[in-house]
Amino acid sequence: MELDGIHHITCITADAPGNVDFYARVLGLRLVKKTVNFDAPDVYHLYFGDERGAPGSILTFFEFPDAAPGRAGTGMIHRLIWRVGSDDALAFWSERLAAEGIHVEHDEIARAITFEDPEGLALEFAATDSGEDPLRAQAPDIPGEHSLLGFEGVRAYGPAADGGAEDRLLTAGMGFERTSPWVYVLQGRRRATYTYDDPPPERGFQGAGTVHHIAWCDRDDEHKGWRERVAAFGQHPTPVIDRQYFLSIYYRVPSGVLFELATPSPGFAIDEDPAHLGEALRLPPQHEHLREQLERTLTPLANPRAGVTRS
Repeated sequence: MELDGIHHITCITADAPGNVDFYARVLGLRLVKKTVNFDAPDVYHLYFGDERGAPGSILTFFEFPDAAPGRAGTGMIHRLIWRVGSDDALAFWSERLAAEGIHVEHDEIARAITFEDPEGLALEFAATDSGEDPLRAQAPDIPGEHSLLGFEGVRAYGPAADGGAEDRLLTAGMGFERTSPWVYVLQGRRRATYTYDDPPPERGFQGAGTVHHIAWCDRDDEHKGWRERVAAFGQHPTPVIDRQYFLSIYYRVPSGVLFELATPSPGFAIDEDPAHLGEALRLPPQHEHLREQLERTLTPLANPRAGVTRS
């Protein structure tokens, strides 16, 4: 069995309209699904990604309108990293973000820029010279060669796994290669990095601008086998849960980060035309009876990429 990089990353927002404006307009991602939190259907679950909504490109947000700002601490992911195709792309993004009033820091040695979204979530773009990448967003006002590609990885606060239970889970259990005391690399069909950083002294807590969990992409016919595999490494995985667009298994690793394993199928086109992903509120069958109420109470959203012609 082998994992194929990141499937998606889920975060928390207190401002769905501002969230859509930033990730769809400023960063040029496509809003590929506008649905609700299946476990709390009175709030949005928004999905952004490439033009196909492919695993490896998906960033999702739960909207909790009254959520206070959170703070990343021990046992929490604190930075998301996307790939871009070149140093020229980094220069393009530096100018675009600065024009939006966003402070950007440059790391010429690492060939990366870092900044925060409007709610304080730390983001990084890393130049990879990866050539043609299928996980490419295609916003009309962003040159194709500068578009965001798929996720490169994440950084989490916590002590280096250092041969303990988490190290064994990541390497022997999940197939990561430990390339330094702090860095783990997953190859599969898509490369992904998982890096530890020394935690800050302040206690972390979830809220707006923090990461809820990370999902790794398995393969459809191996999903149930992964539940048995991680259990054999001391984890306590949930039963397989049907999320309509993929099947999921969740477990919390020893450092505290919530992991998910998610299947690539059936995908986001199961309930709407691929040319119109994210344009209408989609509800799972168990919540369809709430449609009238939800359409009345959910925050209205203006998608800056609605109506874009797609080939």
